Amino acid sequence: MAELVGPRLYCCYNCRNHVSLHDDIVSKSFQGRNGRAFLFSHVMNVVVGTKEDRHLITGLHTVADVYCCDCRQVLGWKYEKAYEPTQKYKEGKFILEKAKIVIENW
Repeated sequence: MAELVGPRLYCCYNCRNHVSLHDDIVSKSFQGRNGRAFLFSHVMNVVVGTKEDRHLITGLHTVADVYCCDCRQVLGWKYEKAYEPTQKYKEGKFILEKAKIVIENW
């Protein structure tokens, strides 16, 4: 009989708080502040910080840092607004840095 396994999760690297599901990954080809990052359509158990304009690799964006709701570690950011038409698909999505998350249930 097959063993039942729960959903594959990504957790905060510091406190293991669940922050996203593997199924919510849009892309693994992003760059964060500290290396590789993943683009997620949804995240959970995070706090979204203050909006600010940042010049990123792909141009000017309005973003807000995303913090773990338990330990307050910065995990990445949320794209609030993209000014380039080709970047509009990022709006409302989240970057989580690979170095700031760990996998569970794999």
